[in-house]
Amino acid sequence: MKLKNTQALTSFRYGWLLKRIFPFIKPFLGRVIIGFIIAIPVGLLDGVVSFALKPYMDYVVGQQNLVIFGHEISYSAMAVGMPFAIILFAAFQGVLRYINVYLTDWTSLKITNSVKNALFANLVYMDTSFFDENPSGLVISRYLSDPDQASKGVVEQIKTFIISLFGALSLIAVMLYSSWKLATVGVVVLTLAFIPVFFIRKKIKSVSNQNTVIMGDITTTMNETYSGNKVVTAYNLQERQKRNFNIGINNSFNVSISLTKRVGWMSPIMYLIASFGIAFVLYYGTKLIYAGHMTAGSFASFVTSLLLLYKPVKTLGQTLTKFQSIFVAMGRVFELFDYIPEIKDSDKTVDVPKLQQNIVFDNVSFEYVKDKPVLKNINLNVKIGETLAIVGNSGGGKSTLVNLLPRFYDVNNGAIRFDGINIKDFKLKDLRNSISFVFQDNFLFAGTIRENIILAKPDATDNELKMAIEASHLTEVINDLPKGLDTVLGERGLTLSGGQRQRVAIARAMIRNTPIVILDEATSALDNESEAIVQKAIDNLMQNKTVFVIAHRLSTIKNADRIAVINDGELVELGTHEQLLSIEKGHYKHLYEMQFKNKEANQS
Repeated sequence: MKLKNTQALTSFRYGWLLKRIFPFIKPFLGRVIIGFIIAIPVGLLDGVVSFALKPYMDYVVGQQNLVIFGHEISYSAMAVGMPFAIILFAAFQGVLRYINVYLTDWTSLKITNSVKNALFANLVYMDTSFFDENPSGLVISRYLSDPDQASKGVVEQIKTFIISLFGALSLIAVMLYSSWKLATVGVVVLTLAFIPVFFIRKKIKSVSNQNTVIMGDITTTMNETYSGNKVVTAYNLQERQKRNFNIGINNSFNVSISLTKRVGWMSPIMYLIASFGIAFVLYYGTKLIYAGHMTAGSFASFVTSLLLLYKPVKTLGQTLTKFQSIFVAMGRVFELFDYIPEIKDSDKTVDVPKLQQNIVFDNVSFEYVKDKPVLKNINLNVKIGETLAIVGNSGGGKSTLVNLLPRFYDVNNGAIRFDGINIKDFKLKDLRNSISFVFQDNFLFAGTIRENIILAKPDATDNELKMAIEASHLTEVINDLPKGLDTVLGERGLTLSGGQRQRVAIARAMIRNTPIVILDEATSALDNESEAIVQKAIDNLMQNKTVFVIAHRLSTIKNADRIAVINDGELVELGTHEQLLSIEKGHYKHLYEMQFKNKEANQS
């Protein structure tokens, strides 16, 4: 799945999206509901001040005593008491707002973290092809930014919607209490002001999708600048990286401003429509006062409510706009959830056998891109305990061949069998637990050397760890480090030399102690001294194992039991070092002589 091509097609299926997000909300539903319940009085209390203006204007300003249920309250007492009441009301509302904000943030973060954890749990099981097809920046953006917007935003915006809705209802109630005739006019006008919100849904979706891809490109540029800093410096690529970053920033600006041009007119139009309503209310309200159908206090209370009503109505419009962005993000999130890796366990799996006979590549073909084969009808029979070296031209399919063994990719045609059983019949976890890897550029995780070794076997004993370290010739390296095994490595282990990183990787493979070992160009990037030490460690790793060795330097594979020559995806030669050298005009002989001549030329 190419993330750039996803379109969030479910963005307008609101009920379906809410149903999908509900399982993440359910564990925290109690607090969510309490937050929503508290939001109701927070909104309703917005009408208190405007409601209080009527008695204040009619009785305090008009210097008249108020009679309630037969009890008379003097206007002077009201003049003193009402300001204090407003202060107490503001304090009470402030406490409710604080509780509401705390509950909303707590539940929003919990829900967001649940979504991120679930998404990441999917990500770690994605096919290798998924990571081949998608740049790191876009993956980071989709798996971190979208959940923030989708899950954190939904609770926040529902809360805001409730507060604004009940705030609007309380103000409308005050308006109806003051004058139902004016209230009718005000509500109609504000409803008209609300209509433009519904015309921008598709534009929000389009811009949101575009901006996600652009931000992914920007993040990728940042990642490349960080990880490839030496290449950037060595080749003076600073201006190139700056240019790529600026292009991304400008594209993001252009996409965002295109939305602003289409959405920005909403607020002025809403305000203009509302101003017509306010103008009419002032005109008609004055006539009602002159005609004796309305008091000055009622009119002041009504106008205050109408002016205050604009804010919650505007907020409601903005909230619905934000809801659309949230639903677009939700659509993208659930696209990720719905992506099912192509490489997975079969319905009926069998245990991986303890290898007794062989590993067979039976007429294996493979292609990354349709109709562009990388491997063509490969037939190989590798016996248990045999070391098979794989050589050939660059890009000929050597690494692809061994990547099919742990099912990083699946064959397009043919089959790979362990003792006659198709590897697709094994559980992926068990299959991969039977294979150890040492690559050309071995990835070390942030953490200590000890953690990087035992991650291959977390329950390894101290004795197993010690034996793996000794066999991989790491003892001296560890003794020279300030904290030994507990020395914390920098990101990707770059505080160690290339040879030292390789030996840590070999120790990792050693402690796993699997029957099958894959060595993919394990020494090709090392100098002669480092290569000699690493080769000794590799020799220890290979003992009593079935080994696949991909090697660029043919001098390192002379002692392999057999050598397979793969050129342009085809197995062109197979035999021992001596047998292949005896083939006149053979591919292996040509490769060997070329390397021998190059070595002589370099030495001279």
